[in-house]
Formats: sequence, C-alpha cells, structure tokens
Amino acid sequence: MPAPVAGRPTGAAITDEEFSLFQRLIYRIAGISLSDSKKVLLVGRLSKRLRHYDFTTFSQYYRMLAGGQHPDELQVMVDLLTTNETYFFREPRHFEFLRDEIIRPRRSPAPFRVWSAASSTGEEAYTLAMLLADTLSSSPWEIVGSDISTQVLAKAEAAHYPMERNDGIPPDYLVKYCLKGVRAQSGTFLIAPELRRRVRFVQINLTLPVEADIGEFDVIFLRNVMIYFDMETKRKVVANLLPRLKRGGHLIIGHSETLNGIQQGLEAVRATIYRKPLAG
Repeated sequence: MPAPVAGRPTGAAITDEEFSLFQRLIYRIAGISLSDSKKVLLVGRLSKRLRHYDFTTFSQYYRMLAGGQHPDELQVMVDLLTTNETYFFREPRHFEFLRDEIIRPRRSPAPFRVWSAASSTGEEAYTLAMLLADTLSSSPWEIVGSDISTQVLAKAEAAHYPMERNDGIPPDYLVKYCLKGVRAQSGTFLIAPELRRRVRFVQINLTLPVEADIGEFDVIFLRNVMIYFDMETKRKVVANLLPRLKRGGHLIIGHSETLNGIQQGLEAVRATIYRKPLAG
C-alpha cells in the first residue's frame, strides 16, 4: 500500500470539541441542529475539504471558516452538510389535495403561485409544475423553488436527471413533460422547456427574514426540512414564511412533521396541511 502523502490525510479524525464547533457553526448559519449521531457524516463530507487545503485537523478548517475571509468556502461547507434526499411525487397525497381541494375549486383569474421552500435538486418544484400544467391548462401559474445550498440549486436549474430518478412520475406526465436523452445523454431525461420557463430558483436561508423579491403565494410547500430544526428555529422559519403566504393560502409540511405549538397565524385543515385565515 502506498504511504500517505505528507499533509494529505486519508481519513482525519475529529475530536468531540471540534465536532461541537461545527455543530454551533452550522446551527448559526442554517439553523440546523446536527445531532451527535451525525459525526461520521460530517467527517465523511468534510474530509475532502481538509485534503483540498492540505489541513491535517478539523480545527484548521474551522478556523479558516470562522475567520470570515472565505465566504465561498463557508457556502461549500453548507452545501456539503445540507443536501437532502428528495424525489418526484414524494408524499403523493399532498399533490392530490393540491389538485382536488385547492386548484379545481379555484375561480380567481390571478396567476396561481406556489413556493417550494426547500426544493433541493428540484424534484418537488417540477412535480408541482407538471401538476399545475395539467390541471390549470391555459390559466397562468408560477413556481418559485428555494434552498440554502447553491449546489443543489444548480442541479435544479439544469432540470436534468438520471433516468432512474423518474420513479413516481405518472406515465402520461413522463411522456408529456419529460424529454428522454439520446446518444450522449442516453439514460437521462430533461424537464420540458415549457415547464422550466415557469419555475424560478432562488437561494434563500429560511431562518432569516425573506428579502428576496419573490412575492406572495397561494401555497407554500415546506416539507421534510423542519425535522432538522429545533423548536426555536421552527418558530422562526414559520414566522419568516407567513408574510409570503396569501390570506386563505395553504402551508404544507412533511408527513413526519408537525407545527404543534408553533402554528401561529395558521389553522389546521388536516394533518400536515395548514391554512392562513382570510381575516385576522
């Protein structure tokens, strides 16, 4: 076996003190409570950055990040620690509710607007786009997708996925809204341009007041991200989103999540689905 190159660790260990520093840092930046059980994950994802800078300890990498002189590297760290699993038509009952209980009874001529607030690599936003294109027909609609990670947003904007990611997409939607790759792009598919034109992606940190010019929404999807937040951060996130939700609009969270104790300004419609009252 070749000897390791000096200064290029093949698997740097992390002390409890160092891990605690990164726990506090990612909490301060993104509101994420990184449990002690995530130590192996953190080491696995950040070790490559130590190698990149020829660092031999996590303390060296932390000092560089905390010094404030390398905001681009701070974003790299956030990207590596916040990428989450997602897929098309995840938790399908939410999309059935959106179609049957919100869109079909709607009579307003105004554009129907949806915010995929934790859009990751875009599967949720494009699922919404397929549903809206099919259900609203020629009526105007818009979707905004956001995430704190610039890495996943770049993938979402590309709208280009491996073919195995199409599980869950109804066959008629697959034919109508997805372009199958050929030759060099074989084994992949691309979301149709007429959908991509109506979906915009923006970097937003949900733990901070939303300053981006994204307007108000009829529906906000905030799914499978609250599980990473403590109660204080959950309250902050909901408070940041509520001003962007129209009166009578709906907030939808993941099936494994709840707003018990923090649903200020919202009324429960059914499990994981909340509504902003028309008055109050």
